Amino acid sequence: MGEKGSGVETSEAAATQSTDAEIAEALEIAQSASGEREIDLETTGVTARSADSDEAKSGSEPRNESTPEPDGPVVDAATLKSRKAFARRQWRRRWLAWRYLIVGTLVIALLLGGIWAVYFSTWLQVKGTSAHGTMKMTNAKEVVEFAAAPIGEPLATADLEAVQVRVLNGLPMVRSVNVSREWPDRIRVDVTERTPVAVVSIGGRLRALDETGTVFWSYKKAPAGLPMVNTVTGTNSDALREAAAVASALPADLAKKVDHVEVTTVDSISLELRNDKRVVWGSSAQSDTKADVLVALMKAEPDVARYDVTVPGQPVTSKSVG
Repeated sequence: MGEKGSGVETSEAAATQSTDAEIAEALEIAQSASGEREIDLETTGVTARSADSDEAKSGSEPRNESTPEPDGPVVDAATLKSRKAFARRQWRRRWLAWRYLIVGTLVIALLLGGIWAVYFSTWLQVKGTSAHGTMKMTNAKEVVEFAAAPIGEPLATADLEAVQVRVLNGLPMVRSVNVSREWPDRIRVDVTERTPVAVVSIGGRLRALDETGTVFWSYKKAPAGLPMVNTVTGTNSDALREAAAVASALPADLAKKVDHVEVTTVDSISLELRNDKRVVWGSSAQSDTKADVLVALMKAEPDVARYDVTVPGQPVTSKSVG
């Protein structure tokens, strides 16, 4: 019986300990809940005080106790500012990630559009030619005709060199041509005509001669002020070019006194003056110096019949032409 009584006491003690543990756990939960409640109450109190302070600053009427509280959690100004800053940072990161793609797409679109406009659209096709320059022996209509611009082709790929060649070959009085693109739809041709320095008789026709010895124009009558160039049988183009160089070096006053330029070879050129005097010139080398020496000699020795300026540093004069 003693042992049975001891077992009952042990069971009762265990039951008592279990009950005490449950009570302790319940107390802890209640204390925890009470603490959280206190914290909520304190937070609510701070928020309420902040709202009251804001209302006081703004001068508005204090909130009536009967005014219903707004739904949802109350967010203070610092939190709103932080959220806005976070949103801006997010937007900035998205823009940095997409901007290269957007810019690249725009550049490619512009490039493709430009290629199409230049090479395939009708906006920039050749529709005509404009001629410019001082034109005395030719005119704009002739220049445009010989230019034969490729109408309807893209202006960007028009062969300007071919246009230049056609004008130079078709119009010998043109010394140089500058061809350019005149956007959006025209080819511009600037011409410079040759300047005659002498007249030469070839095949019974009077032809203009420029300083390079190029024959480029026909006269019915030799114009006043231009010396004639007389050639002999066998005179080649080099000799004719030398004679043209001599004629172009003559001052205007001296050129008026020259009846004609006699040329046999490149080193045998002479001037026949209108007063039946003769000037032995030699080649076209130092023609400017020879012209200056001749003008000085004609003033110093006007009565002589022959001047020799082949060597301009040692001029020779004589009373006879021969």
